[in-house]
Amino acid sequence: MQLSIDAAVAQWSTFDTVIDVRSPDEWAIDHLPGAINVPVLSNAERAEIGLLYKSSPFEAKKRGAAMVARNIAATLEGHFAHQPKDWRPLVYCWRGGNRSNAMATILQRIGWRVSLLTGGYLAYRRFVIEDLNRLADLHRFLVVCGVTGAGKSLYLRHLQTQGEQVLDLEALAHHRGSLLGSEPVGKQPSQKAFDSAIWDVLRHCDPSRVIVVESESKKIGALQVPERLIDKMRASECIELVPTLEERVRFLCQDYAHFFDRPDTLMAQLDKLKPLVGGERLAQWRSAIQNKDWPRLVESLLTHHYDPTYRRSMTSNYAGYAKAKRISGHPARQAQALTAI
Repeated sequence: MQLSIDAAVAQWSTFDTVIDVRSPDEWAIDHLPGAINVPVLSNAERAEIGLLYKSSPFEAKKRGAAMVARNIAATLEGHFAHQPKDWRPLVYCWRGGNRSNAMATILQRIGWRVSLLTGGYLAYRRFVIEDLNRLADLHRFLVVCGVTGAGKSLYLRHLQTQGEQVLDLEALAHHRGSLLGSEPVGKQPSQKAFDSAIWDVLRHCDPSRVIVVESESKKIGALQVPERLIDKMRASECIELVPTLEERVRFLCQDYAHFFDRPDTLMAQLDKLKPLVGGERLAQWRSAIQNKDWPRLVESLLTHHYDPTYRRSMTSNYAGYAKAKRISGHPARQAQALTAI
């Protein structure tokens, strides 16, 4: 059965499995939420057929069909061997063409209730871009503000455990949103995968309840926050976490400890700030790093760079910042006492 992306999204919960038959490289860039990768052509096979197609489309189709048939046979004997008679999968490829049709045809002939996504991943991608705008307009947001080290991400996690609706953009982006924001493990997803992750969170949220989100710049590391979403966030009501400087320094010395094990990498990152802070300040930071005086380094970074930069940005970009409700104490210390809404 052919399904448009609108119909597939409406019936999402009725599918037992969402099957992406594209190559592993294609799947890694982005895929439908929850989809498993069951490629009918491997990365190497896809490259081989693509090269052959340029000289002889007929030979490419003939050789490709043999590869697809062998791969589907192996899947039926392995991955799908124990699926029950009432199993209902959704199958898609790049644009809903030969690869997904080949898989869907065989699964249907066996007797499974197969749905085929019309237009494939390309249709899904177009839908996500458009629907992100609709969802941004549909929902209400409460923006959690606070200078570096205030514990905004920790606060969001506390709220999630209390049942609040939370959109944690930095967690989805695998980045903490600053010069020193790269996560100690892993790498950032592609922009397409980041968009998909945001869409998947927003589509599950209740429009009658507020979504709590951290104040962000337009970019988180190398990734762009969807334009309509960042505009809606910047027009939303704000709250601000205001722990003491001592609490923030103590928290950051623990939370960014992975940088202290790599002093050369840390200094290389801080060197990028020289046009903003000057050589004298940079020399002070280098001295603190050499002496492993991490509290002095962190306090100076906050006082002379991060805090002034953050306040200027918030004042100019977030309309509700000036009237934000202020919450004292650090989430790492007062998790049980803090409430947002």
